[in-house]
Amino acid sequence: MTQEELLQKNRIILSKYIPEKAIDKVGDYIFEHDFKLIIKGDRKSKWGDFKSHHNNQSYPAITVNKSLNKYAFLITFIHEIAHCKTYKEYGNKAEAHGIEWKKIFQCLMQCFLNTEVFPLDILYVLRNHMQNPAASVNADIKLYKVLSNYDENKNNAALLEYIKDGEHFQYEEQIYKKVTTRRKRIECIHLSTGKIYLFSPVAEVNLME
Repeated sequence: MTQEELLQKNRIILSKYIPEKAIDKVGDYIFEHDFKLIIKGDRKSKWGDFKSHHNNQSYPAITVNKSLNKYAFLITFIHEIAHCKTYKEYGNKAEAHGIEWKKIFQCLMQCFLNTEVFPLDILYVLRNHMQNPAASVNADIKLYKVLSNYDENKNNAALLEYIKDGEHFQYEEQIYKKVTTRRKRIECIHLSTGKIYLFSPVAEVNLME
């Protein structure tokens, strides 16, 4: 397959998941950094990841959840491409989300930080996030919130911080009751076991009818 044929194939795939104005540049990144892109189903534990080896083969692979909205998908994808580039340049010498990764992520994201790619409300928060990128979008509550405004088909889902104390909710097929908020975490009780768990305020949960 020629370079142009590969780029065109990637454009077709990417058009389903990211903003139109980002497609060409992201296609270039895929060709340049030579990894396998794997689109995954919804994973609550993570939005994406990077593996230096895939199925015992020497080539790297990046996975991203297909359930993400196009803006969250793009940020997550570039986040993982930054891991790929960091690994190729530094191997295991660089920390997972250390200064080397941060600089590469900032560089790769720079061309997307405009209103042709992101709505103004996301762009404002994202620019602040990129000053010192966190290990995940979930770790930046402001960014997570503004991105969640663009989610579709959320059904009965809500962010835990917006549920009242004492209300019951479902998370990963388990039922909990929200108890109280402790600084950056929310204390909840698992109704079947009585055990106390601490949740992120931006955990997506389903309200009980």
